[in-house]
Amino acid sequence: MSKCLSQFWRTTQFVKGYYPSFSRLSSNYGENQMLRHSNTIKFVQHQRAWFMKKSEDAMSVPSTPSTPTSPAPEPYEIRAIKETDQEPVISFLRKFFFKDEPLNVAVKLIEFKDSTCVELEEFSIKSIKDGISLMAITNSGNIIGVCLNGKIDQNEPEEEEEECPNPKFSKILKLLAYAGKEGSKIIAEKYPDVEKIMFAKILSVDGAWRGKGIAKELMDRTRHIGREQGYGLMRVDCTSYFSARAIARLGFECVYELKYADYKENGQAVFVPEHPHNALTIYVQRISCTSP
Repeated sequence: MSKCLSQFWRTTQFVKGYYPSFSRLSSNYGENQMLRHSNTIKFVQHQRAWFMKKSEDAMSVPSTPSTPTSPAPEPYEIRAIKETDQEPVISFLRKFFFKDEPLNVAVKLIEFKDSTCVELEEFSIKSIKDGISLMAITNSGNIIGVCLNGKIDQNEPEEEEEECPNPKFSKILKLLAYAGKEGSKIIAEKYPDVEKIMFAKILSVDGAWRGKGIAKELMDRTRHIGREQGYGLMRVDCTSYFSARAIARLGFECVYELKYADYKENGQAVFVPEHPHNALTIYVQRISCTSP
């Protein structure tokens, strides 16, 4: 009996930490037990809901690739993005991606609701010409998700970094180039047999369609295209804590991490993103037919 009471006392101290009013409740053991159980469940549910919402809002992958939790409100299809789709894709990214990406937020790249960054938009869609990017589009013609993919050939020299006239976006490009090169070195050492890599640059889903499996379907289709075209790996560079968690849940392996606090110029961290975004991470997954 004393052991049970001791356990109950420790539990009440835990619950008091989240629910201060608990100490003012009736001292009746049965009532307190029921309330403790109810409050603990509510707390866990609240934390889970918060995490899932953040997972869906966060870059490089702002939406969570997950199992559908609700049916799609109308039929849609996954199809390749054509060069003629560039304008509607940019409009989609302005609404659901650019304003939430942690590095964009950290440097205030998109300061106002109607602000745009031409350099960011050009950078985001330049891989469309490769013909391996995908969109989810409804029967009524609304884009509800995009997966912008590029390709990396390990045997070809990396493109030289171009000068960017936008000082804020230039900082982001320098970080991406630095981390990208470091990650590529590790990948080349770890996977010497792989020549072609499918690079998922941006994955974003309409806020009203999240939780319906759109992101996962886009990633699955990307993987399928990669296998068909002889790519050995899929690669995702994540600047967001939540996107990294989402990609890890799909079975990707983290091969490189750069803490933002360690990326400095003149002794000062260049980026101080909002918590919990503290690192740029690079994930890969083997997709060749010889993989398990």
